[in-house]
Formats: sequence, C-alpha cells, structure tokens
Amino acid sequence: MLRRVLITRRLSALTACLVAVLASVAMPAVPAAADDSGRVSLRAEVPAAFLMYSADEGAKAVNSDFGVPVDVERSAAGPARNVRVTVDTSGLDGVARVSRGSGGNCTQDGPVFTCVYGDVQNGDGESDNPFTLNGVDGVEPGDSGTLTYTVVADNATPLTGTTRMTVGGPSLQAPAHEESVQAVAPGTSRKTTPRFANHSRFTAEKGVALRISADEGLLLTSRPDNCYFDTSATSAWCEFSTRAAPHTAYRTSAPVRYTAAAGKLLGTLSYTWSSEPERPAELTVRGTEPPLTLTRTADRGLTGGTGYVKATTTVQADYQPVTATVRGRVGRTVTVQLGVRDNGPGRPSSAETLGRFEVVPPEGTTVTSIPYTFEDDGGDWACTRPKKHGGAFVCEIGYDRFSEVRHEGGTTVIGFRIRIDRRVPGAKGTIRTSNPFDRTPGNDEALIPLAASPALYDSTTAWIAVSATGIAALVTLAIVRRRRHTRSGTRE
Repeated sequence: MLRRVLITRRLSALTACLVAVLASVAMPAVPAAADDSGRVSLRAEVPAAFLMYSADEGAKAVNSDFGVPVDVERSAAGPARNVRVTVDTSGLDGVARVSRGSGGNCTQDGPVFTCVYGDVQNGDGESDNPFTLNGVDGVEPGDSGTLTYTVVADNATPLTGTTRMTVGGPSLQAPAHEESVQAVAPGTSRKTTPRFANHSRFTAEKGVALRISADEGLLLTSRPDNCYFDTSATSAWCEFSTRAAPHTAYRTSAPVRYTAAAGKLLGTLSYTWSSEPERPAELTVRGTEPPLTLTRTADRGLTGGTGYVKATTTVQADYQPVTATVRGRVGRTVTVQLGVRDNGPGRPSSAETLGRFEVVPPEGTTVTSIPYTFEDDGGDWACTRPKKHGGAFVCEIGYDRFSEVRHEGGTTVIGFRIRIDRRVPGAKGTIRTSNPFDRTPGNDEALIPLAASPALYDSTTAWIAVSATGIAALVTLAIVRRRRHTRSGTRE
C-alpha cells in the first residue's frame, strides 16, 4: 500500500513538471499584469519646521506663506487623479490663530483645511496656501505647535507628514531710509555699514544673522570668514554669536564693501537681520577675510524691515535725436519718422529710466496722429499731445505704445502724421531727447525743417479755372461787340 502511494505521488510530480515544461515550450511567455499598474508616486515638498512669526509681533503678526506643494514623480503611469490635501492645524492652539488662506481651491472646517488640486499631470506639481497664520499675544520665543497634513489621490499611496510651527525670536529693525550713493565708478570699491536695533523685550538667544543681496549691477567684494556667499558674488549670509539685548542697537565692526559691474547704470544693495540664524543651502562659498563682529551703536532711524543702498554709477546712456525734414506740398499729409538713437554704453532697463523725446512741429504744420501698434491692436496717439497749440508732443519710450518699435542699443522711431498747412520759409521744429543717465547734453536736440512746395491744382480745380477764364473772355467779347453795334447805329 505504501509503495503504491509513493508511486502515485511520483507520477503526480512528474506529470506536473512535464506540464510546466510543455507549457514553457509550447506557449510564449506573457508578463503578469502588475497590481499597481496606473499608480503614481506623490512627493510633498513641505518643510519639517516653519517659523510662524516673531514673539514681539504678538497679535499683529500675519503670515500667509505656508504652502503645500505636491509633485507627481515622473513615470509612464499618467496623471495623478483627484489629488486632495488635508491640513489639521488643531495642534497650533495657543500659539497661533488660523484663518482661511488665499487658496481658492481650499475650504475650512474648524481647524481642518482641505484643498482640491484635481488631476495633476505626470512629472508636474501643484501647490496652494490653505491658511493664514495670525499671531497671539503672550507668546515667548520657541513656543511651538505641530500640524499634520495628508495628501491623497485616487491612484497613489497616501502621504502623511507633520511640520513643527515655531514662534521666533525678536524681530530686528534696519534703517527706515535708504542710503543714496552717487558716481560709483565700475571697479572701484564703496562701502556701507549695516545696522539694526532690537526694540523688543526679548533677547536674541540664538545670536543674529545678516542677509545681504546685491542687485542690478552691484557686486559684493567683502569676504569675512563668518559669511557665506554665492558664486556670483551677489548674495551673502553672515552669522554672529552676539545675543542682541532688548532695546539695544548694533552695527557691524567693519563696513561691507561692494563695487559696480562694468556697463551698469545703477544698483541696489539690500540687507535684513534675523534672530533665527539659518544659513541658506545655496550659499556655499565661505569667506577668507577676518570675521565681522557686532558693536553697539546709537539707535537712530532703525525702524524699517530692510536696509537699502541705492547706487548710481558713472556709466552713461547717451541719447541722440533721430530727425527728418517735413517735405511735401501744401495741403498734403506726410509721415515723418522721429525718435532717439541709443549710443550707450549703458542700457536703461526700466520703464521709468528709458527716457523720452519731445517734438515741437514746425510752424505751418499740424500733427494729425502718431499711430502705434500694441499686441495686434493700437491707437492714434503714441505720444501725449500738448494742451496748447505750439507745445511739445511728449513720447515716453518706456510705454507699451513703443513696444513694437523700441530697440535698446539701437534706434527707436515712430511715424508722425503731419499735415502741411501753408508755406513758412525757414520754419523749423525741434526734437529733444532725455533720460536720467544722459550726461552728454550737447547732442540732445535737433531741428525738424519744413520744406513745403506750392499746392498742385487737381483736375476739377483746373477745369473750373479754365471755365472761368473762357466765360470771362466770352463776356468781354460780347461787350466789345455791343459797343461796336451801338456806335454804328449812332452814325446812321
């Protein structure tokens, strides 16, 4: 009996093996369908810690910067379907009041906020700011709470995370009025001394940090070894161990040096102070000069959030008028191209600094329009018309009306439609250019001569003139004949 069972088992095993072998030979291999086919992976770029506001701001603090960015990791699985984000802020009770934020796709149910992101394309992302944080009085630096967020989609594994929301140390004030510096030659060093004040009742227990940004053509040249820089020398972060005392003002022990880049007309240096030192990850180049320290100073004018240095360089942007003669016959309307030639070497960059040109047309003429095109549309007057006859047409080349014809580093002209009303021998108009950086006034003005020819008679006018002449001749002939006839009758 036992032998028959063993033989039966062996035959069953052999049969199973044979079936498997035959199946592998006779039928092609078909990959098994993945259980997670069409599923995507989500990633939430939410910080683990977030600074809500400074303790001394209390109930006046408002912060709407907390967002929940969600990315769909790139794959062939298609979009994430019906993405939703839920944020529970009940853990912030006592350290912040929370109200609905700017996100139009978010709703509030007590301390819980829900944002509907909808379908998010593969490899793309979506973000919203679910709530606004409002401070409360009586908090201390370091007070904190925890919020929880959950991200779900119909075809993705849910994500859950937390963020520690903290009340920061005292806010630090910088100079309220900007520092203005003139005639900075490119390559020459200038300097400024950053200052701040701690007007709160709290001590900056963690020390303080200075963040400096150089924009629009300025470059940082200081390199203290307690500072970190970016590779372009336009951003720096410096840490100080000084525990800034309440109701006390400080300045750096040495000035911060900067210079202007070649060809730049102006620049801005800005700086802020923080009692929550945290070096930005992108600033990796450490300075090699002796470190900056802090020393106490007078508390004068330190009521601003950001300190500014506005610098104007010695570089100029020379403008020269582009003019032409108003040439044609009396009664005709002609188009005359008028404008500016940008001789550089600097290049104005903003609408306010691009400058203008002003046109006074020659006597005996009338400007009927200055047509322009903007985004497939346009109008009749690219320039502001004078209020009185004989005044100047003012053309601001930074306006959108000049966008189609504006050429930085080249010629910007626009067509003036001018009617020649009468001949005025020697009549000349003027065109004058200007911008804040033009330091060569000798070539800013040019003349617009008038060369008017007599009007030509058209066919109707000529026919009327000929007809009038003929009629006059016939009348004269009739009078002469009548006189002769009268004399002949008298003689008889």
